[in-house]
Amino acid sequence: MKPAPVPSRALRVGLSAVAWFNLLSALVGMVGLTVGGGIGLPPEWIEGSIFTSYFWPGVILGVIVGGVQAIALLAQYGRFTLAWGLHAAAGLIMMIWIFVEIAIILVWSPLHGIYFTTGLIQTILAVLALDAWPRPFLRQTPKL
Repeated sequence: MKPAPVPSRALRVGLSAVAWFNLLSALVGMVGLTVGGGIGLPPEWIEGSIFTSYFWPGVILGVIVGGVQAIALLAQYGRFTLAWGLHAAAGLIMMIWIFVEIAIILVWSPLHGIYFTTGLIQTILAVLALDAWPRPFLRQTPKL
């Protein structure tokens, strides 16, 4: 069994930077939604959803979205090969969070675009770090 390839320094730094940005944003969002009483978001946005306040969405944002980012960073700094898959999962969870949030509040903000993009970038960088991107990109598999 050959050892797993080590991603380039640029990929490692890029993943770390995006994950730190997403983690800190999730924690700030959690504090604002739980302690800050919803950061001034209108309560009408969550009417008809399962939430009666912004408290539980804040907890989910901090614990789930931010937690997976933290786990990916810990795995990366611990030099576990699992880190790159965890970064992919963290990016996907960020994108899913944005989709679900928009579906619940039915409002779009430029912040949604920013955080969806950071999740997408994290996922793409993780796929590259996993060496799962085909090279050359349009190579065809041979017929059997």
